[in-house]
Amino acid sequence: MKRQQQPGEVCRALSPFGTSIFTEMTALANGVGAVNLSQGFPDFEGPENVRRFAAEAILHGPNQYVHSAGTPNLRRAIADKMQRFYNVEVDPETEVTVTSGASEGLAATLLGLLNPGDEVILFDPCYDLYPPVVARAAGVAIHVPLATGSYAVDREALGRAFNPNTRAIVINNPLNPCGKVFSAEELEFIGELCQKYNAIAIGDEVYEHLAYDGREHVTLLSVPALAGRSVVVSSTAKTFSMTGWKIGYAIAAPPLSEAVRMSHQFLTFCTPGALQEAMAQAIQMDDSYYRQFLLDYTSKRDKLCDALDKMGFDVALPEGTYYANVDISRLDFEDDYAFCKHLTLEVGVAAIPSSFFWKDRLHGRHLARFCFCKTDAVLDQAIDRLRRFEK
Repeated sequence: MKRQQQPGEVCRALSPFGTSIFTEMTALANGVGAVNLSQGFPDFEGPENVRRFAAEAILHGPNQYVHSAGTPNLRRAIADKMQRFYNVEVDPETEVTVTSGASEGLAATLLGLLNPGDEVILFDPCYDLYPPVVARAAGVAIHVPLATGSYAVDREALGRAFNPNTRAIVINNPLNPCGKVFSAEELEFIGELCQKYNAIAIGDEVYEHLAYDGREHVTLLSVPALAGRSVVVSSTAKTFSMTGWKIGYAIAAPPLSEAVRMSHQFLTFCTPGALQEAMAQAIQMDDSYYRQFLLDYTSKRDKLCDALDKMGFDVALPEGTYYANVDISRLDFEDDYAFCKHLTLEVGVAAIPSSFFWKDRLHGRHLARFCFCKTDAVLDQAIDRLRRFEK
């Protein structure tokens, strides 16, 4: 006899995942007044001219429903951006879908493309959104660990993971939490496997403009082996420091875009038109904005990482994103969760226990992740508090 589900009981697909570690650590930080270097959102506002444009757009419209796939201006701006930065030609009418942030873009993609039992390959570590959405779409997550330390793609392990049941692979590039930037050679190898097994590559590229030290971000849409079999999801939140606006997008060939749009229309239908119009202006800002954006974050990365290194922490300098990890294995803590709780409660600085990005938390229990998307004053305050930590 089938067990009767109780009122208010979480569905079986999501019940194993619990509350996000980001929610937990931010609540803990707020409760004790800790400097929050855990959840990855800037503590400063985005460009004033973009905010002013949004305010005017709210006054004058559009304030009703807009086209489910996005306003024409924003879709054109996104297509122009792909040509400008990556020399990739995109049709704004049939290949761009504006979503409520990258999170909804990823959900719409997976829900629109997966059938029950389809396998989805996830690299470990991976952003914690992927496994629950795959589960909710009745897919099967297949975790493939990246090489310890270097986070290089283990080609033999990845080759073994692909099989006729593989529907898709998700690639977060640059990768949260470890800051890895995937090389063109790695992406081409992934593309060849996708070709061989008729699979789709889904790129989560929200940190695309944060690749440091001369590294080049390679979008999946530019990988020859992935032509017609890739979906790139990105967002304006990170690049323009407007995480609360939730303006993301998914780009794919028309047949894949149709699947994304089919799902998207039943999730959020559309995102606020006035904010879309403002983001169309933001994306079109000249190259000096993007250069300064990268310079500013390079400075923040170096400020925090240099300070942690001088304090005796074993710091992994990130290649991309706005997160840095420290190795705590030589410290006297049971694991990264115990370390981060102590750091928040006793030192007044909140970080994320990185093990929550692995399927098997034992593989990441020696790492703690700090975000540096904060003002210099806040980073200085955090550094000053961290100097009091007894190692």
